[in-house]
Amino acid sequence: MYSLRPIQAHDDAQIAHIIREVSKEFGLAAESGFAVADPILDELSNVYTQPNSQYWVITNEYGQIFGGGGLSPLIGDPTILEIQKMYFLPEVRGLGFAQQILQHAFDFTQQQGFKACYLETTQQLQQAVKLYEKLGFEHVAKPKGNTGHSHACEIWMLKTF
Repeated sequence: MYSLRPIQAHDDAQIAHIIREVSKEFGLAAESGFAVADPILDELSNVYTQPNSQYWVITNEYGQIFGGGGLSPLIGDPTILEIQKMYFLPEVRGLGFAQQILQHAFDFTQQQGFKACYLETTQQLQQAVKLYEKLGFEHVAKPKGNTGHSHACEIWMLKTF
């Protein structure tokens, strides 16, 4: 049985490992500028305890992590929250966790008084792009803020509330 909960410090190593493994699976190399290169990858619980930030992990009853996703203020435009680091092991793909995490993110965004969520992704993650479109994200012509990934991620999307 799987469930969602906010990230905790003891989850850091597991979720960093998942992000690295899934990135390899989809060819999202660190040297290309994808999230796997982020210097904060090994301490995500610290990052997502900052104001207006949240990260949720998928866990089983034994505490094993199977993926996660979160959001925090967009660097360069603090009026928008950015969806970040949504990665899932194959065991939980297709079970609706991405949609659940995004719904938590949408609720959090509105509760915190923000009017939009932004994300950057790539064609290699076409299933994710389809989900984002289904949930109301619209493609935008150029990147917003300063994510540091815009040269690697050629798809930029925004959902307004």
